[in-house]
Amino acid sequence: MSAAPVHGHHDGRQPIARTQDAVAAALPSAQRMEFYREMGEADDETIGGVLRRWWLRAELYQDPEGDRIHAAVQNGTAPGTSASAVLRRLGTL
Repeated sequence: MSAAPVHGHHDGRQPIARTQDAVAAALPSAQRMEFYREMGEADDETIGGVLRRWWLRAELYQDPEGDRIHAAVQNGTAPGTSASAVLRRLGTL
């Protein structure tokens, strides 16, 4: 029996550290200033969410399939169920 590793990616890449410096370094330069702006505007209640959101974006930018995945999400052709559909089904929207 095999299983996916708990840490790392299926292609052997290490995930980006969830730190401000690591996320900023992994972002394309065109995105970096927006990241710093949002981090600078965040308060103690929202800063974790801002970092998490940008970390996910940085991971997507680093993924060799990232452009294809992003296009599929934007076009509505990605597999799975959208978050809004799940929330509607749960009655939270």
